[in-house]
Amino acid sequence: MKLKHILLPTDLSDEAQRAFGPVAELARDTGAKVTLIHVVRILVTTPPGAMFAGPLTIGDPHQEKEDANKALAEQAKAMGEGVKVETEVLLDESVGRAIVEFAEQNGVDVIAVSTHGRSGLRRVILGSVAEDILHRSHLPVLAFPPAK
Repeated sequence: MKLKHILLPTDLSDEAQRAFGPVAELARDTGAKVTLIHVVRILVTTPPGAMFAGPLTIGDPHQEKEDANKALAEQAKAMGEGVKVETEVLLDESVGRAIVEFAEQNGVDVIAVSTHGRSGLRRVILGSVAEDILHRSHLPVLAFPPAK
């Protein structure tokens, strides 16, 4: 398989950057470009007792997107010399869905994702974006587990 485009999702945490080194090396070796992507999750709710009211967005997703663009620009520097890096910030209610749809619509060859290794109640509450990507994607997914 010839790699031309690697999608690297990040939640902007230090843990997510674990995949940056190996992905940068892979990109340099293959000449592939890397798209560093972050999805700002839009949280929507219906006001209690107002079943006919329209949904309300929690927080300010547009401000979060602006902040994420700045953070991604900083994280892109971690990819080092010799790697073509693009950044993308999306707004969506489903992080995993947004990542997979972006990959399918933009000629991505492989999605490289760091896993956080959550289990138990934390996983139930916070979910697993990596697992969601694995279930939704028809593209290869390269997963980097947490360091032991």
